[in-house]
Amino acid sequence: MGLEGQGVVLLVEDDADHAALVMRSFEEYGVPAEIRHVSDGEEALSYLYKRGVYADSPRPDLILLDLRLPKLDGIEVLREIKHAETLQRIPAVILTTSDAERDLRRAYAEHANSYLVKPVDYAHFSRMMDSLGLYWLSLNRHPSVPN
Repeated sequence: MGLEGQGVVLLVEDDADHAALVMRSFEEYGVPAEIRHVSDGEEALSYLYKRGVYADSPRPDLILLDLRLPKLDGIEVLREIKHAETLQRIPAVILTTSDAERDLRRAYAEHANSYLVKPVDYAHFSRMMDSLGLYWLSLNRHPSVPN
């Protein structure tokens, strides 16, 4: 857990406006989360494997992962997360604009824990973030894993 009992969320999102919407939504609804934002797939893996500047970063309780990322796409990042013994128990939720059946199938084939399509309407998006935070950070139970 992050600061003061907050869950740590790793937000992997290359669109700065979308990242700001996620953070603002969590804040507006009081979702107990310390959000760590990275903007590409390689940076996400550096964070998760605690390389370089991320050596002391807290282990996330939840990963929000976009599919269309620079350097390493979201499916490749998801594949690495779910095949690495040290990372596979971290819930990985796809948060994307893609409603394509092909993307949905690929994400679940790589063991995504959930697949959410970003709504265009801010109010709907904000409520979705509130529900996501409530479920994954408050209601859902999973075994603890050492850092």
